[in-house]
Amino acid sequence: MLLKTFRWAFAVTAVGLAAGVLYDGWTALGIVAILSVLEISLSFDNAVINAGILKKMNAFWQKIFLTVGIVIAVFGMRLVFPVVIVAISARLSPWNAVDLALTDKDRYQELVTDAHPSIAAFGGMFLLMIFLDFVFEDREIKWLGWLERPLARLGSVDMLSVCIALIVLLASSLTFGAHAHQHGGTHADKAETVLLAGIAGLITYMVVGGLSGFFERKLEDEEERENEAEEAAGRTGGRGAPVKLAGKAAFFMFLYLEVLDASFSFDGVIGAFAITNDIVLMALGLGIGAMYVRSLTVYLVRQGTLDDYVYLEHGAHYAIGALSLILLVTIRYQINEIVTGLVGVVLIGASFWSSVRRNRALRTAA
Repeated sequence: MLLKTFRWAFAVTAVGLAAGVLYDGWTALGIVAILSVLEISLSFDNAVINAGILKKMNAFWQKIFLTVGIVIAVFGMRLVFPVVIVAISARLSPWNAVDLALTDKDRYQELVTDAHPSIAAFGGMFLLMIFLDFVFEDREIKWLGWLERPLARLGSVDMLSVCIALIVLLASSLTFGAHAHQHGGTHADKAETVLLAGIAGLITYMVVGGLSGFFERKLEDEEERENEAEEAAGRTGGRGAPVKLAGKAAFFMFLYLEVLDASFSFDGVIGAFAITNDIVLMALGLGIGAMYVRSLTVYLVRQGTLDDYVYLEHGAHYAIGALSLILLVTIRYQINEIVTGLVGVVLIGASFWSSVRRNRALRTAA
């Protein structure tokens, strides 16, 4: 099962490392390997969240996520995205941005760094909304009950998560504006950029998440009506297997997953510049890491790990909350990628250990 699920990841690793050696020798192989580990460590929480969504989708859309989705994740976010950011921020054509990335790597890195505030604001707001909507929902299973119970009660207030997200965004933009003013006028317009990028992240979350939720509820309603009709006809005595999303519902959920993956990849792409400013090596290393994250997502779904370790999803969402705040803080301050990765690993590790203890307690009680 393990080899079958990860076979594509192993194949991509072999091809990616070989391509690195052919491109720039054995030093490139080491850089690609380091970038792969960076991406996996930063995106482990991404795999857990993705698995929670992917298990609702049917086998066809799970396969689409692993094939078409990985093409979007590797080539779209790890290769095309940094070029597009530079093209937009420096007002260059995409071809000139690619030429700059290959011929003047220091200038290219400088332009990506200048674009970081808007990237961080967009990704930070998208991830913050995911975290807030999770903690404000009243769930049957609670990990940190002392915190989650009062937050669930607060969640009954309409649009509370949006209000809090906007307050956080406003504070971030004003803080960055004050910082820019102190350092001269060269970045004085960045506060407005941060505000607009953050609002774009919020709107993206609400549109994509809203559409996927709408079609998911519609499908569940249809399933419920079918079950009621079957029970009325006396053909079945209970509910069938949980509904699996298909059609429009699965398509919009797939879009939601892709935007989610994009938001998670921001820190990996930005962090990669601490290791190299070569766009080819960056795409190879982060692409290999992204493939492992995808394979891990499918493995978690097929093994039913989230059902066995019920607090894992909680830990991943707390890691998302931490990552969103870290992204917003990096608008002004630099934070080491090791810290970012460790926060997620510690939170997910703690939730896994809590799940193991819960399972032991249930077995003992039985």
